[in-house]
Amino acid sequence: MTPDRSADDRAAAEAVHAELLARIGEANPQPRLEATRRAAELLGDPHRSFAIVHITGTNGKTSTARMIESILRAYGLRTGLLTSPHLTRLNERIVIDGEPISDRMLADTWADIAPYLLMVDAELTANGEAPLSNFEALTALSFAAFADAPVDVAVLEVGMGGEWDSTNIADGDVAVLTPIALDHERFLGSTVGEIARTKAGIIKPAATVVTAIQQPEAMQELTAAAEHNEAAVVCEGIGFALVDARLAVGGQLIDVRGRAGEYREVFLPLFGVHQAQNAAVAIAAVESFLGDGTQPLADDVLAEGLGSVTSPGRLQLIGTEPSVLIDAAHNPHGAEALARALLTSFAFDSITAIVGVLDDKDARGIIEALDPVVDRFIVSSSATARSIDGDELADVVAAVASHDRVSVEPSLAAAIDAARAEAGPNDAVLITGSVTMAGQALLIAREQNWVL
Repeated sequence: MTPDRSADDRAAAEAVHAELLARIGEANPQPRLEATRRAAELLGDPHRSFAIVHITGTNGKTSTARMIESILRAYGLRTGLLTSPHLTRLNERIVIDGEPISDRMLADTWADIAPYLLMVDAELTANGEAPLSNFEALTALSFAAFADAPVDVAVLEVGMGGEWDSTNIADGDVAVLTPIALDHERFLGSTVGEIARTKAGIIKPAATVVTAIQQPEAMQELTAAAEHNEAAVVCEGIGFALVDARLAVGGQLIDVRGRAGEYREVFLPLFGVHQAQNAAVAIAAVESFLGDGTQPLADDVLAEGLGSVTSPGRLQLIGTEPSVLIDAAHNPHGAEALARALLTSFAFDSITAIVGVLDDKDARGIIEALDPVVDRFIVSSSATARSIDGDELADVVAAVASHDRVSVEPSLAAAIDAARAEAGPNDAVLITGSVTMAGQALLIAREQNWVL
């Protein structure tokens, strides 16, 4: 009998994930770069073997990163993509040439680098420092995998912030900044300006900075960092712009004025004007990377790149009859974008939102953003200790939406079953509030065999 190598490979990959989870968690990032630099040095500095597009911001990072990667790949470049967090499996975070890293490559790469990571752990411990964190080790793993592939260019999404994020040992040829708002205040600062200052840390000497429209205090910090590094700044609204976005079957058609060209009626299979704006940023970033903003993108290549892009967990339709949508909105800014997209992209009779929020997030702000478009809230939680207690969150929701529109169901599976059973043919069920909520809902849909 032929051995089931796929099962063995999956078990090996899950063992890697378990080893990463045993390290300091991503909810407690280490504000340092030297530890990751040392790991990379022992590995031969793999991040120096490919070009880099580096992305930070508060919301839209993952979608924008996916768009940039897809366009670059349509141009024939071999790409690497690092995003975080994942929805269901660790492999999703490390994408090579459009596909999540295989279980076997994940396990083999980890086996190659693990001895060197342990050496760094020992050095750090001897100096009274914490060993490499989950995300620091994951960054080293990703860089090693990209170098082994090998890739021509890696699109890197920061884990948190920018200045001291472990991905920042790499020097981006293009630094991309999506809209900056309040989030992770405990680590990044209590104002938009302070947060922008930390995120501006990804701007490197002589790089090109491509930024979405920012609040004035954020833009001031980005401009100062760019001037310090003699980096050129290309800002949405001046250097490029979203001209128009209109609904189409399965997404939207967008018109974009890029840095070097005009792009009309480009199909984007994602919903919401925020995704159209992300696409405009992505186009400008690719123009900056490929031709320093002087050469327009080929229409057919751009159509292929954007037309095939996906962004799992971002207003993703996972079920029909009734429609079931998941969205990873986990702060007020993201929830506002979600609410606008629901209003402009769909025409549901009613929406039931199943919400679960993590304990370090602005739960009230999220609910206030969703309240105008949601008819009923079901408070639940995902399988993480960081979830706000159901009764506590229900009080927050009730203070905004009134008690008669709120119920509590601790089991997410039961909450989804109840909402689907009560929904009419033109109603929708929305699961949102955190990435873990969206990911667990997707797993439930797969297990119950109703996922699209």
